[in-house]
Amino acid sequence: ALQENLDKKLFGQHLVNKVVVKAVKGFLSNTNAKKPLALSLHGWTGTGKNFVSKIVAESIYKRGLQSKYVHQFVATLHFPHAHSINLYKDQLQSWIRGNVSICPRSLFIFDEMDKMHAGLIDSIKPFLDYYEFLDGVSYRQAIFIFLSNAGAEKITEVALDFWRNGRTREDIQLIDIQNALSVSVFNNKNSGFWHSTLIDRNLIDYFVPFLPLEYKHVKMCVRVEIESRGYTMDEDILTRIADEMTYFPREERIYSDKGCKTVDAKLDYYYD
Repeated sequence: ALQENLDKKLFGQHLVNKVVVKAVKGFLSNTNAKKPLALSLHGWTGTGKNFVSKIVAESIYKRGLQSKYVHQFVATLHFPHAHSINLYKDQLQSWIRGNVSICPRSLFIFDEMDKMHAGLIDSIKPFLDYYEFLDGVSYRQAIFIFLSNAGAEKITEVALDFWRNGRTREDIQLIDIQNALSVSVFNNKNSGFWHSTLIDRNLIDYFVPFLPLEYKHVKMCVRVEIESRGYTMDEDILTRIADEMTYFPREERIYSDKGCKTVDAKLDYYYD
């Protein structure tokens, strides 16, 4: 189901498709995992990070994101004040410990990592490490997914280099981006992972790059959204919505600066 959903609904992200399916499938079938699975998803807004975490949740739990074993944290909502960081650390540890005690196969999703206060995420380091038990609790079946815009510039840099050298985006391999991405995130003060022990100790299993979306991918998003709403397909409206998006760099205009983020709202305008 995970593979099928990503094939049908995620566009222009061959690396994400390959890495996420391989990582999640391998982890779920491993009866003797040495640590929890930790995935860090990086890229511009609208490229599919939230969408992929939703699909992962739906492939594991009957109620998907609504499952009581799926826990979402949004940095600006749950950890808004820098002066309360010690309180947040205690709360976070307590929350994870309590939930994994109830269900070892718990899923934790951390959104807006780039807005998280530096040092806060390190409080969960013991839970991601190679311990068999911590205070009688094993965390080895849990899954942690981090979502962040940090590193998006580095990903775009690689994608643009390939484009300018006449190579397709499908030529880009994980090895072309992953190391540069982890270094970029580690050294970025606004990444949530600034000088983090999670990176330092290699506790993040995969840094997953979401490539910026091209015009053709935006059109694919619009088409799927029209179909999912049961509207009559209108090629003229489809093209008009894709044309209204803004693209970068300014000269080449290759990538949508909001990905597919505003497709919903634009459809409301045209089909209302």
